[in-house]
Amino acid sequence: MSFKYVIPKIVDIEEVDNSPHPRPMSVGSEEERQKQVKETDGQPITEFKGNANPYIDYQSVDLLLSLQHPRSQGYDEMCFIVQGQCKEMLFKSAYYELYNARLRIIDNDIANASQIINRCKEIFILLTRFWDVLATIRPEGFKQFRDYLNVASGQQSFMFRHVEFILGNKDIAMASVHKNVNHIYPAILKNLETPSFYDEIIKLLDRRGFKISQECLDRDWSKKYKPHESIEKAWLEIYKNPEPTNDLYLLGELLIEFADIFARYRFQHFTTVERILGLKPGTGGSAGVNWLKTMASHRFFPELWSIRTDL
Repeated sequence: MSFKYVIPKIVDIEEVDNSPHPRPMSVGSEEERQKQVKETDGQPITEFKGNANPYIDYQSVDLLLSLQHPRSQGYDEMCFIVQGQCKEMLFKSAYYELYNARLRIIDNDIANASQIINRCKEIFILLTRFWDVLATIRPEGFKQFRDYLNVASGQQSFMFRHVEFILGNKDIAMASVHKNVNHIYPAILKNLETPSFYDEIIKLLDRRGFKISQECLDRDWSKKYKPHESIEKAWLEIYKNPEPTNDLYLLGELLIEFADIFARYRFQHFTTVERILGLKPGTGGSAGVNWLKTMASHRFFPELWSIRTDL
């Protein structure tokens, strides 16, 4: 876009409390809210003390909205930055859910784990829609600011890596991307070396009496997951009873629904980049679209896909 654009000023960043820690707030109660609504006659409270209001403090909104800094004169860069930061927040949301879903599986709590995975499905449906927004950036618009990324690339996202690792797609090389970042790498390394959500489901199948090979129950968790015949046989046995009373069958179907949505996210990423960049190399040293195409073929929970042939 060649017109002269303006970035509206919404925050004086020199005045923002830039601490990442939660800001002090008092805790309300239903009794106080009932009293307040009478005092305000049902109108919103508009008078606050200090240099913020409770909503700003609760969400650190002023800090959050002061972190978007386009580096070029390209109009579309603001869109690119905001969409990227929003995706990182949603990756954090998904990881929080998956982390707790894994704990529920360890505790044999399939019901609550399933509730959590249902939420994760919705998060990734929302994440997929971000590519629709990014696809509005045309090749000439992206070209105006692409050089300013230098070698920065989404493949360096540590939050996306957390999501991939907890779901089972471990990759030591991609973990090492963060080894020089002292405040990030320890958590990445721990996630890499910890049984994934799917690993814990496999252990659950073993606890429920299915004959899972010992090599699937005790291995180097940092290694890339490999499908195994014993797990495939277990899922095939479970799918012989496709009834609403079979909690493992329902869990299996929920997992493949989630894996399907994740695969769509990858495919949308691949096609959006191809639409904007064609076959140009990626900024982070990858082959760009060709590398993304390889990633788009990955499927989580592979045995749940392979058994479809035999059902």
